[in-house]
This record gives sequence, C-alpha cells and structure tokens, in this order.
Amino acid sequence: MRRIEREDLAPEMADALRLLQEEVENLSEHEGFDPGEHWKRKRTSQPILAVYAVLKLMAGPRERCMYCVDSAGSDIEHFWPKGAHSDRMYIWENLLVACAPCGRFKGQQFPLAADGSPLLIDPSAEDPWEHLDFNPETGNLNARFYVATGAYSAKGENTVTVLHLDKREGVSAGFRKTYRRLCGLVRDWSDQDEQMEVGDYLERLREADDHGLLGWFLHGAGENEPAFARFRERFPDAWRACRDSCR
Repeated sequence: MRRIEREDLAPEMADALRLLQEEVENLSEHEGFDPGEHWKRKRTSQPILAVYAVLKLMAGPRERCMYCVDSAGSDIEHFWPKGAHSDRMYIWENLLVACAPCGRFKGQQFPLAADGSPLLIDPSAEDPWEHLDFNPETGNLNARFYVATGAYSAKGENTVTVLHLDKREGVSAGFRKTYRRLCGLVRDWSDQDEQMEVGDYLERLREADDHGLLGWFLHGAGENEPAFARFRERFPDAWRACRDSCR
C-alpha cells in the first residue's frame, strides 16, 4: 500500500459529482431507494468514466489497486461503502480504485472506532506505513507495533484482516520481488565511490518501487535493513534528501 496524492477535479467534473450526490440525497428520502442500483446505472455515464480516468492517473503508470498495490485497479471503490453510506456515494474524497479481489474482500465491511472514525486505512488521506509493517521473509503486510504504547495499530490490524493482506500468496510474492529489487539497487550504489544527484536516486528508486515499499524503507522499520542502513551511513545527505522527498 502506498500514499496516494489526490488530484483536484476539473470544475465540470466536480459539478457533475455534486449534482449526482444531490440526486441521491433526494432519492434516499423515498422508501425502497437502492444505492447499488443507482450506482449501476450511473457507473458508465460520461462524468463517472471521466472521474475513473483521474483515479487511474492517481494510481500511477501501472494503474495498480490502491489497497494491495499488486493487481490492476479494475473498478471504482467507495472507501465508505455506498450501501450503508449513500451520503458519500459521489463524494470525490470517498472514491478510490481497487482490484476485484480487494473489492470482494472489503465488500460492505467498514469497521469504525468508538468515535465513528474509520478503522481502515485510506491511502489517499494518510500514510499507510504509519499503520503497517512489512515482513521481508514472508512478503506479508502486518499491523505496525508502536513501541511507545506497547500496542499494534488498530487501523493496521483491521486493514490487514479485511483485505487479507497477510494471506494472499500472489500479493506477497510481488512485495518480496520489489523488496529484493530495491535492496539490490541501493546495495549497488553503496558499493560505488561517487554519488549521483539526489534526483537520480529518487527517480530510480521510484521506478523500481512497484509496491509502495519506499515509505517502509525510508520512514518505517525498513530503514534498518542492511542495504539501506549502509546507504544511510555512506551517503547521509543523499539519504536525508530521499527521505524528505518521500513523505
């Protein structure tokens, strides 16, 4: 999972979503209103297809699922599920792209904390690595453990459980492949005497990072992995610049 930067919609797209949301709010006052059927009718309309194109652009050149970051993002995902939260159905900040398995696993599941806030990670609103950790041996994602509190992240635990991020062999294999690629790249740099420009480091790291692991390497437990620890020791200025640029 990687942090997703949300784009601003063009005014005409934002207006189209606003009108659709107003329509839903009016219809929801009538008995028998079905949010799923309304979405089904509007899903292939020009405004929603335009919004989908922006979401795929946000997902990066490979248009990966915003949850597992492994499979193709094949459809629009409602972070707050549309069935129980039709008041957010056409709200731009509630829309992501997800692969079919993640969409199926999540379904209408949406655990909430006592204060009503989500207990799932929204990658477009927060850094997933504040709540997740990565196991290089298995390739699985797990909840992050906070030493200061002696507890695991509740968001991390629920996200891993709901999306089965610790049980999907294909996803784990993809994460391990990216892990090895990034470690090999940084290991090669640390063996060289001359430094590259910071921009070159960042460009190559991002090109090699298919699964959003840079956040774990630069801001999580991954900074202590041998290849990255050596890079930090040999080229501290380049390390800090990469770290600051990948927040």
